[in-house]
Amino acid sequence: MKRTLLWIAAALVAGAAAAEPPAPRAAESEGGRNLMRSLGEKHFARYCASCHGLDGHGDGPAATALGKPPADLTRIAARRAGVFPAGEIASIIDGRFELPAHGSRDMPIWGRRLAEPIAEDAQGEEVARGLIDLLVDYLQTIQVESDVKP
Repeated sequence: MKRTLLWIAAALVAGAAAAEPPAPRAAESEGGRNLMRSLGEKHFARYCASCHGLDGHGDGPAATALGKPPADLTRIAARRAGVFPAGEIASIIDGRFELPAHGSRDMPIWGRRLAEPIAEDAQGEEVARGLIDLLVDYLQTIQVESDVKP
């Protein structure tokens, strides 16, 4: 899963690098982080913003139609004493591994939906996990607490 994500990112970085002059080595990792954030932000706008809002505050245009208000995703760490639980958030977004005993789920089961356009094989799973990882990484960048611990 990470391999596919890294392959996609490498291809995008290579394309961007061909259009720009070489940057100093120290900036390479920053450029990669900026690219990943940009990709995560685009996927967030596509899949999440209708309910959670473009800024992640839970005020998207579809929010009023839901029985339960969407969470303010900028305060995930604040609700957990400054710790951003990346694995837990990935599991919530994925949705395939939650127990029915924990109540109904208003949010789509993104793990299934993100893999649908790809054949039901390992590649579809890798793409879904890669997109979920992008979303989780992006969510970590929009936390309002300055003392967020990864």
